[in-house]
Amino acid sequence: MASSASVDDNIESNPLLQDFDFPPFDFVEAKHVRPGIRALLKKLESDLDELEKTVEPSWPKLVEPLEKIVDRLTVVWGIVNHLKAVKDTAELRAAIEEVQPEKVKFQLRVGQSKPIYNAFKAIQESPDWKSLNEARKRIVETQIKEAVLNGVSLEDDKREQFNKIEQELERLSHKFSENVLDATKKFEKLITDKKEIEGLPATSLGLAAQTAVSKGHENATAEHGPWMITLDAPCLFAVMQHARNRALREEVYRANITRASTGDLDNTPIINQILKLRMEKARLLNYNNYAEVSMATKMATVDKAEELLEKLRSASWNAAVQDIEDLKSYSKSQGALEADNLSHWDINFWSERLRESKYNINEEELRPYFSLSKVMDGLFKLAKTLFGIDIEPADGLAPVWNKDVRFYCVKDSSGSPIAHFYFDPYSRPSEKREGAWMDEVVSRSRVMSRNGTTPRLPIAHMVCNQTPPFGDKPSLMTFREVETVFHEFGHALQHMLTKQDEGLVAGIRGIEWDAVELPSQFMENWCYHRDTLMSIAKHYETGESLPEEVYLKLLAARTFRAGSLSLRQLRFASVDLELHTKYIPDGSESVFDVDQRVSKKTQVIPPLPEDRFLCGFNHIFAGGYAAGYYSYKWAEVLSADAFSAFEDVGLDNTKAVKETGHKFRETILALGGGKAPSEVFVEFRGREPSPEALLRHNGLLPVAA
Repeated sequence: MASSASVDDNIESNPLLQDFDFPPFDFVEAKHVRPGIRALLKKLESDLDELEKTVEPSWPKLVEPLEKIVDRLTVVWGIVNHLKAVKDTAELRAAIEEVQPEKVKFQLRVGQSKPIYNAFKAIQESPDWKSLNEARKRIVETQIKEAVLNGVSLEDDKREQFNKIEQELERLSHKFSENVLDATKKFEKLITDKKEIEGLPATSLGLAAQTAVSKGHENATAEHGPWMITLDAPCLFAVMQHARNRALREEVYRANITRASTGDLDNTPIINQILKLRMEKARLLNYNNYAEVSMATKMATVDKAEELLEKLRSASWNAAVQDIEDLKSYSKSQGALEADNLSHWDINFWSERLRESKYNINEEELRPYFSLSKVMDGLFKLAKTLFGIDIEPADGLAPVWNKDVRFYCVKDSSGSPIAHFYFDPYSRPSEKREGAWMDEVVSRSRVMSRNGTTPRLPIAHMVCNQTPPFGDKPSLMTFREVETVFHEFGHALQHMLTKQDEGLVAGIRGIEWDAVELPSQFMENWCYHRDTLMSIAKHYETGESLPEEVYLKLLAARTFRAGSLSLRQLRFASVDLELHTKYIPDGSESVFDVDQRVSKKTQVIPPLPEDRFLCGFNHIFAGGYAAGYYSYKWAEVLSADAFSAFEDVGLDNTKAVKETGHKFRETILALGGGKAPSEVFVEFRGREPSPEALLRHNGLLPVAA
């Protein structure tokens, strides 16, 4: 008896199963995952049985109990998954891997529940349908559509096949991202001779020495080395942009484009398997290809997405060709031996040199003006001006997973809290995955109210991977890192400023995927707004503002190589669509052949024959962007057009900017998934979106003669 009692005690005390306002991130360990998730699934299974027995086509008897089940799993699994992304360990991985199939099995059971599906259909067909508000109608329509996409209409053996596919896809995508992380960690190059890393800025040398120390070279210093070069983003970009040593650039470039493509970390078979299973899934659901499945819940169609990509490609091509010509002639003027034969590892290096000479801007010299604390202060000030909110530090209120994580409270104009968020800014290559992201911890919800009267408030994560503080210097950011923080904060705002009380469509839930990047990309525009930039760009030692002429140069440099940068995104988006519409797994072409073919139209310098960037393409093989990478461009059209509403009233007209900001908050940020994004956009802008603003911002509009 004793042993089973002690297991129960453990379940009682399992932090994943506690009733909490803020997740116990400081307590959850790998050992809690298996028992915690299993006990939770057992409880939710019985809740689901109960719901299926008692379900009626009404809100209290269908939607509210369903939301409670879905929410509980989302929140608890979210904790575990988040820790894997920011504090990865072998034990945690193994635990998640073991219980994941059980979690997917349960989700499929919910998604394929005939009683629930029939109850939603009954609501839609009832005489009361007309009287439902818009958000509730959207929930019903979405639930019906998603049930069909989850295989609710499939009969026995087909459903079994569908479920096997879903299980396997989930497993493969986890494996894919683990391989990318491990392959990134695996590349290390120790440099002892300073001549070999000439050109690297002081911050990068500091980071490389810090990495060397963490790898056991305890006497490493920024000044004398040794220095450890890795494929972690801050290090990779620094080498590609600044290292004069061409051989080093080539080595790092080749290592990066062949990540996770060899040996036991090779993602090639995983890619083929994923594409094959997605195709099978599409056929089971009676679609021609996986892209059609993906678009079933988006604003665009395959044709519309392809049309937009082609429109942007033809607008970008000549500018990109000119970019390469400019690099050739500039590198030649500098006596570069490679000038006539520029290769991929020369492009970023010479672009950076040309940009410095053309605009007299050096990314590294700008860093001292962008200390993290000043950037955050300026960002919060902007949010107050635009949206009438106050953001205050609330460190200590909620447990965190690392000492560098900050916690904040968002308050409305009356001083009442409306949301909270965590911010995890720095790169930690040994345990944190690359990139930057926003995710929900909990969403706003009337049903999940803590006190039965006011809705539960939303909580968000904001995660970046920027250069950590070094020595006595604070975290000094590149301008690109500044843009990234603004971008992720835009996502967080849409999650946190929602006024939607229906949990299933609150915040970013229920918003079509290709509209989700609108607020994030919208916020990036403010990095170029004079007052905003000047409020954050203060030298961390002297406090002096960024000189006016430097601001004007930053503005001028905004469209530098816009054609090339646009084509880069278009390559990713086009290869993604091609793989999910026309590609035949195990056919005459490999995925890399497809990439090469697509790149002929989207890259002025074609990729190397051995380019395997697809093996590291987390977005489409381990993230939610499969047949959806075009969403960045689709939403960029929306966000540039939305920002042009502020330009139309005059960015210096504070009163008009506040009014427009209020309107943006009440529509784009407040309505969540409760209204179709195309309608929300028209409500804000007064008309349909147009790509003109985007091309204008990028300097790609043909100038009238």
